[in-house]
Amino acid sequence: MSIPLSRRRLLAGLAAASAAGWGRLSWGDDLLPKHITPESVNSVKKGLDFLTKTQANDGSWHGHSDGDTYPVAMAALAGMAFLANGSTSTRGAYADQVRRATSYIVSRAQSTGLIAEGEEQGHPMYGHGFGMMFLASAYGMETRPEVRKKMESVIKQAIQLTSTGQSNLGGWTYYPGGGDEGSVTVTQMQGLRAAHNAGFSIPKGTIEGATRYLEMCKTPEGGIRYSYHSGSDTRLPITAAAVCCLYSAGEYESPLAESCMNYVMQQFKGNRSEFQSGHYFYLHLYASLAFYQAGDEYWDAYFPKARDNLLKQQQADGAWQAEVGHVFSTSLACILLQLPYKYLPIYQR
Repeated sequence: MSIPLSRRRLLAGLAAASAAGWGRLSWGDDLLPKHITPESVNSVKKGLDFLTKTQANDGSWHGHSDGDTYPVAMAALAGMAFLANGSTSTRGAYADQVRRATSYIVSRAQSTGLIAEGEEQGHPMYGHGFGMMFLASAYGMETRPEVRKKMESVIKQAIQLTSTGQSNLGGWTYYPGGGDEGSVTVTQMQGLRAAHNAGFSIPKGTIEGATRYLEMCKTPEGGIRYSYHSGSDTRLPITAAAVCCLYSAGEYESPLAESCMNYVMQQFKGNRSEFQSGHYFYLHLYASLAFYQAGDEYWDAYFPKARDNLLKQQQADGAWQAEVGHVFSTSLACILLQLPYKYLPIYQR
């Protein structure tokens, strides 16, 4: 007896979702979120399984080029990919991976409040910002009292370090208090926003100062430059990241958010989104967040093509490879492909 096409699709969707560890499907609901396919579900599972196999015993991704160079940043981003799948430290298909990543990042909190392992190749504030974002995102789902207490202490000190390390112009750079540039600034803003979502207090004026910094970095094209002192060259990845941060700060209808969103959209329409400048995955992570939060019109125009391009680029072992390394690219690809599941407040509309 042949199975009708609609039934075959239903069974394929159930099998893919079951393989990926999602157990919240019901017969009365849409089987998969809009634009999520059985193929993309399977792709995410392969990516997360790659991250699982390559995680070190201490919870880091040491042993890989990017995991050795930026250990806290990579652990945090990989951790976010597992959280985006719906896992926590105590439940879900990747609970053990979340638990070990949490333990590793907490253990790298320094007495100053900086979350970093050594100098992180001279860029410790990336690890700090991503580490704060991951811990704050996991904090609300942590049920072990002793671990939750440690996380709370680390997050509070991290917030303080970020606040006091803000430049006079309102931004951040690679070291606390060392100056300012766009990519580190948006990393700190997202970390602070995740902490705010988790119920932590942010020192007054910190987010406002960062928003003003982005406004000062606006270029004549409507996007964001690398830094206030870098000239007027618009950086597409930083502009996309700025949109996410402005939305996270509640600036949905601000002139700057509108200007940046228009610039990013126009560049994608002109296919500059496919440029190979060494920042493909970084760009697409933040562009996907911007388009997703902007609504269905933007998301529908962006995601199907981005999804299919990512699936074509995935390697046989489940990893993606570009720019920083396998851990970085695979983590970002998995986060992007799981946005419609809405497991993380920092990534929701």
